[in-house]
Amino acid sequence: HLVESGGGLVQPGGSLRLSCAVSGGALDNYSIGWFRQVPGKDPEGVSCISRRDGLSDYAHSVEGRFTISRDNAKNTVYLQMNSLKPEDTSIYLCAATVVDRPECFYSEYDSWGQGTQVTVSS
Repeated sequence: HLVESGGGLVQPGGSLRLSCAVSGGALDNYSIGWFRQVPGKDPEGVSCISRRDGLSDYAHSVEGRFTISRDNAKNTVYLQMNSLKPEDTSIYLCAATVVDRPECFYSEYDSWGQGTQVTVSS
């Protein structure tokens, strides 16, 4: 079970930190990914972090602005989003997989949260 929080309305250039709380199993059993909705398409992988070594991967569009991290003691994964742009506006979802790699392959993720809305607008 995954629950996202931390979304909201922010001006361009602002920051938000999303949280994904994982229950029903130890966090270090899962690789966790952040995805965002794309109308008419599969969710886009934003950033993912691997189960065992905590390796991370980012979409080119967010590299250098977003940072993913995990706190296994709190069973929570975070997505720190800085220098936000209007094109970052979307519903952000976290997802879990037992596959141990950082790449965000949508088809490998089989447990999903409900999502949190991020709106970047002046």
